[in-house]
Amino acid sequence: MSEQLDPGTTVFFSLSIDGESLGYFNECEGLSAQVETEQRQEGGNNGFVWHLPTRVTYSTIRLTRPLTPETAQVAKWISSVTTGVTRPTAQIQALRADGSEVVSWGLIDVLPVSWQGPTLNSSSPAVANEVLEIAHHGFTD
Repeated sequence: MSEQLDPGTTVFFSLSIDGESLGYFNECEGLSAQVETEQRQEGGNNGFVWHLPTRVTYSTIRLTRPLTPETAQVAKWISSVTTGVTRPTAQIQALRADGSEVVSWGLIDVLPVSWQGPTLNSSSPAVANEVLEIAHHGFTD
């Protein structure tokens, strides 16, 4: 019998923008989509109301990690928005401890919407974390 890997066990996540790696993150929140619907009643049908899809909305995605050398690449990407908006594709991979992939998500028209740097305080040392928030227009292969 072949060994099966637990598909739900992930340890870290990688993010790449148009094939360029922005490094690894230890938290990823907001991978979600919601289909908005319109309700329509059908004459003579009292058993249910039709729910018709109108549009799909996608939440922003928040990626968190300890400060790394890749932080400079994140800052460069955010700064590039001031010289003109290009909306690249992105890839988020959920990875196991051994680096094998559990699943990946392709994102269309990605835009950085927020970056929060670490709080640095020498009197109470702690892990210096950064948070990157990105918006997108949907999922792709």
